[in-house]
Amino acid sequence: MEIIVRAVVLFGFLWLITRVAGRATLGELSTFQLLLYVTMGDLVQQSITQQDYSVTSGVLAVSVFALLTIAISWVNARSPRLRPLTHGIPVIILRAGEPLLEQMRRERLSVDDLMAAAREKGIRRLTQVDLAVLETDGKISFFTDESDSAGAPERPSVG
Repeated sequence: MEIIVRAVVLFGFLWLITRVAGRATLGELSTFQLLLYVTMGDLVQQSITQQDYSVTSGVLAVSVFALLTIAISWVNARSPRLRPLTHGIPVIILRAGEPLLEQMRRERLSVDDLMAAAREKGIRRLTQVDLAVLETDGKISFFTDESDSAGAPERPSVG
């Protein structure tokens, strides 16, 4: 029973840490951050099982984490009022080509990061973007003005 309580407490702590870390941080991890999270996982394992290396303790701890993850998914699907707390909400970080610096600062996202994400989507200048949204998973969605679209014309010209 003690392992279950320890697993619940540490699951809550890890959930809180990932929420506080911010979306931009979770969108792309640096090598150091990845190593830090892996190390943190090992430390959490030791905290939960108290060096109990039995298979039963390992299965029990992993099962508690899996059940809590399923419970959070169930809450996301069933309760729109709690979804912003458990899943987060998208945040507008650029409007009419102008970065919203206060929003970006709150989300710990730099203009350089925004520009790099835009370049990955083939956007050369931020002025081409009507709206940019930092999604709950840390990715950035860009919406450009339809008149700037480089898509194919409705009627192709014949030679």
